[in-house]
Amino acid sequence: MTRRTDAHPDLTDPRVGAPFFSTWRVGTPLRQRQTVEAIAETWQGRPWPADDLLGYHVYTGDDASTLLHHSQWTGEAAYEAFVKTQRQERVDAIDTAVPGIERLGLGRYRRYRSGVRDGETRVPGCIVIVDIEFEGPDPDRQRAWVDAVFEALESEPTPHPGGISAHFHLSTDGTRVLNYAEWESARAHLEALAAPGDGIGSSTQQWHRVQTWPGLKSTTVSRYQHALGLLPG
Repeated sequence: MTRRTDAHPDLTDPRVGAPFFSTWRVGTPLRQRQTVEAIAETWQGRPWPADDLLGYHVYTGDDASTLLHHSQWTGEAAYEAFVKTQRQERVDAIDTAVPGIERLGLGRYRRYRSGVRDGETRVPGCIVIVDIEFEGPDPDRQRAWVDAVFEALESEPTPHPGGISAHFHLSTDGTRVLNYAEWESARAHLEALAAPGDGIGSSTQQWHRVQTWPGLKSTTVSRYQHALGLLPG
C-alpha cells in the first residue's frame, strides 16, 4: 500500500544509504500540477515497490516549468531491482496522463554533512537546491569544499533568520555537491542572497574562499515547493 503525505522528508534519516535526485521539465504551471497528480495516482494505485524505498517526494519549481524528485533508498541495489521490474510501467502510466515530459537525468548521492538550528521546528516554505559542479572527479575536494562552507556559515555574526537547515550531498561520481536547504520562504532566501554582510550574501574572506575554490566549475541555485510525499502504508 502507498499513502500520500504533506510531510517533508527527514534528510538525516540514518537508514538512507542512497538518496537520489532528478529533474523533469514539464513546461507550464498547469502541467506541473497535472504531472504531480499523475504521479500520485500512479503510485497510490499500486503496491509500495520495496521495503528499501523509505520515501519519494516531488517538488514544483519556482521557474513554473520543472519538477524535482527526491527518493530515499537504503541502497543502490534496491533501486536497481526496482528499475528492472517496476519503474518503466509507472513511467508509462505517467506519460500517458501527461505526454511530453522531458527527464533530465538521475543524480546519485550520499549525504555528507547537515546543519540544523537547535530546537528548530519550522515547516519549510521553500526548498533551495544548490548544485555545485567541479572540473573532474575528486572525492577529497568534494568533502573539503563542504567543510569550507560550514566554516563560512559558522563565521557569520548574524545569519539570516529565514534559513532552517542545510543538507550537503556528494555525488557518487565525485564531481558534484548538492545542498538541499530548507528555508522559511522563497522571499527569505532572496533577501539573504541580496544582503551583503548578512547570511549567505556575506562578502567575508571565508565565503570568498568557498566561491573561488580551485576546480569549481559552476553553481546553480533553484527554488522549489514541496508538492507530494509518498510513503509506505
